[in-house]
Amino acid sequence: MFNYAQMNLDRASQQRKDATWIKEKKQADSKWILTYQDKNLFLIDEAEPVFLSRQQLGALDTENAIFLGHQDEEYFFALDVSDCDEATLKAIGYFGEFVDLRRYGGAIFGEQASILALSRGVCYWHRTHRYCGRCGAQNRLAEAGHARRCTNKTCHHLTFPRTDPAVIMLVTKVFDDGIERCLLGRQKNWPTGALSTLAGFVDPGETLEQAVVREVMEEAGIVVSHTQYLASQPWPFPSSIMLGFIATASSQTIKVDQDELEYAQWFTKVQLDSFAQWGEETDEFKLPRKDSISRFLIEQWRQQD
Repeated sequence: MFNYAQMNLDRASQQRKDATWIKEKKQADSKWILTYQDKNLFLIDEAEPVFLSRQQLGALDTENAIFLGHQDEEYFFALDVSDCDEATLKAIGYFGEFVDLRRYGGAIFGEQASILALSRGVCYWHRTHRYCGRCGAQNRLAEAGHARRCTNKTCHHLTFPRTDPAVIMLVTKVFDDGIERCLLGRQKNWPTGALSTLAGFVDPGETLEQAVVREVMEEAGIVVSHTQYLASQPWPFPSSIMLGFIATASSQTIKVDQDELEYAQWFTKVQLDSFAQWGEETDEFKLPRKDSISRFLIEQWRQQD
């Protein structure tokens, strides 16, 4: 199963609006996830995420802490320390090192990974929405971090976190030789040999199915005749949700758009069996990372009779 999709926290949508309730929970049995420039805190040697207690935060300012939710009597908060001074960051370094969550994404499946992804996503949103999109005045954190409110009294606009929908699809076709193949491609900036399913953002005014058809045509020049939705995955890198499809092609000649892809090719299941894993030091073809819905779509297809 792909990662970052096992979120079981109660978001407490009513209680979190109560500043007194939030202040109390900050002092209770709270767990704190620190982020720094979109990175999460890890114990590197153990590849283990770090959850701090309130006491371990020391003198860190928690005024702009973001309430993530609670499970049983544990309350989770995210705190972005990107603007902290060097001395403070050095002190935090005693607990671990800030790294990209995807570095250990395949090793921390489950709820922990989902909470880390949530913290990364909301901290990114707050950092990139400091000013009102209507009047340009400064925004301030509201509803324990689940919104931002404009400080201009004549505007006072309330902004909520947004997620960008993107379709991701495994395109398949049975060729004249009776063998079914799937279409994989790569972007120029990816590691050597790394491949993935095709993907793209949903345009305004189109359905998810229309987005699948359009993106496959734009990127690879392939006509899609049928689409089937399978699953979705939060992908806060920085702020997307991936909507996964299996798509059937009615054409097979690939015409790659170099602005979108560097390369694309049809592959059989037998060929995929010889692929290396993402991150391995080899120039051979590599399957997508294990924490991605792209890998999930491929594995679903490979398991079909």
